[in-house]
Amino acid sequence: MIILMINVKYLFWLALATIVLVSCARIMSKSSTRGDKVLLTPYASVNADEFQSLIADPTVQLLDVRTQEEFDEGHIAGALLVDVNDSAFVEKAMAVLDVNRAVAVYCRSGRRSARAASLLSENRFKVTNLNGGVIAWQDSGKVLVK
Repeated sequence: MIILMINVKYLFWLALATIVLVSCARIMSKSSTRGDKVLLTPYASVNADEFQSLIADPTVQLLDVRTQEEFDEGHIAGALLVDVNDSAFVEKAMAVLDVNRAVAVYCRSGRRSARAASLLSENRFKVTNLNGGVIAWQDSGKVLVK
């Protein structure tokens, strides 16, 4: 009887620890780190090949968040342009994007598009960011159009 009680207690604590670890793993898989802080990201980030597959879907809205000058130097075919550094970024993006359709965002290196993805996610958009931006896009052999 005593052995059974010990085993039940052991199993209870083991089950509880497993639940906690699985929950933490799920949270960590949806987060990124910056220094010692863990930041939850409300959007996905993918590499250039995954991004190319994503934007092949005609329902996905492609958004370049760089400056007009950068856009004119070369952009991914079919992209809309809304500069994330514009103080009215969210309003302008909401004017040209459909909140009911997925959005794929990119910039030069991925930093500005991560900020844009966060802002759009806060406004109910389902967003995917291109990790490494057009630099990664071109490094993987993909082309930009002018």
